[in-house]
Amino acid sequence: MDGDPAVEPELDTFSLILPLPYRVAVILVLGVWAWAVNLHYLFILKIDVAALIKYPNRSPSGGPGHHVRTYRLATLISIPLILSLLLFWTITHGNATLVLAWDLLPQSYLFLLTLLFILPLQGLSKAGRYRFLSTLKRVSIGGIAEAQDGKFGDILLADVLTSYAKVLGDMFVSACMFLSSSYSSTDTPDRGCGGQFLVPFIISVPSLIRLRQCLIEFSRVRTSNQLSGGSGSSGWGGQHLANALKYSSAFPVYFDFGGLFFVFLNSFYSFFWDVAKDWDLTLFDSSQERNNPEHPWGLRRHTHFHAKEMYYAAIIIDLMLRCTWSLKLSPHLDHFNDLEGSIFVMEFLEVLRRWMWIFFRVETEWVRTNRGPAPDDILLGDYNNKVDYD
Repeated sequence: MDGDPAVEPELDTFSLILPLPYRVAVILVLGVWAWAVNLHYLFILKIDVAALIKYPNRSPSGGPGHHVRTYRLATLISIPLILSLLLFWTITHGNATLVLAWDLLPQSYLFLLTLLFILPLQGLSKAGRYRFLSTLKRVSIGGIAEAQDGKFGDILLADVLTSYAKVLGDMFVSACMFLSSSYSSTDTPDRGCGGQFLVPFIISVPSLIRLRQCLIEFSRVRTSNQLSGGSGSSGWGGQHLANALKYSSAFPVYFDFGGLFFVFLNSFYSFFWDVAKDWDLTLFDSSQERNNPEHPWGLRRHTHFHAKEMYYAAIIIDLMLRCTWSLKLSPHLDHFNDLEGSIFVMEFLEVLRRWMWIFFRVETEWVRTNRGPAPDDILLGDYNNKVDYD
């Protein structure tokens, strides 16, 4: 990850075709499609995501699965986006003056998108959207449910928000410019809109949410230990503090403090956590455990995905996408992160990385639930007399 880069002062070709409000909309809509694919593939593998996040299964026997209703919602929000884009391109013809004048069109779609998530429309995953909004309301202040009430779902949503941090920042910039008499929201984004530190603060909010969740979990462990008169199966809770440190390391990056040191620290700390803690892989364990003949090298004893190559590919892709900031180190590519098209690509790749991460994070939780937790699990609470962590 990296701080928000400065952008070129003139409206570039990419912004003429896909101005900022549409870029935000495209990534938001793609996120719904990505979640549908997550649910679909995990359903094929007989991993019950609804059970893991404590979502009640209201579908009759043989009825459409959760992924089908999510596909319907994705289709519903995609159709007006496509129509809006076609109309915008027809009206503007790539003319900068017209692009600036017609900012109401993409902003109207963002408003419509918000309504579609809120309005209780039957047949379009109504219950799912209610659950999403109630979970979002809880996690938006750093809250986290107990394990039996859907804590894993809270963690998934909060972690997804961290990947959407810059998209949320751009959404604010778009609204700020639209409401300002000095700007058009389809102009070159002014990421200082609202003040020098407001956008970095908005980008940092998802990490603040996860930080508070980790501290709540640490407090729960301490309280439980005090009531029991000693350390329980969750130890003293130190690994919750280690997880909190991971999210804390992102704040200097958001506010452009400390240069590449904190960028490097956050990227590789997060990569380590993805592999060793979120996915329970043994890549960073002792040589004895990593080379254990009971499982493929660097993986774990119990896996639900049958091809070991999937895990190795995920590790490599996760590392590469965690380190996209390294493009700034190349004298030939240092301008890459200063282009609006490149900023969009970086935001898209982070959402893509999180989409991949969800497959393995949910698979890991399913293995823990059915096979028992990892030996060095980070405890977030009891789950059918087992424990889970993030």
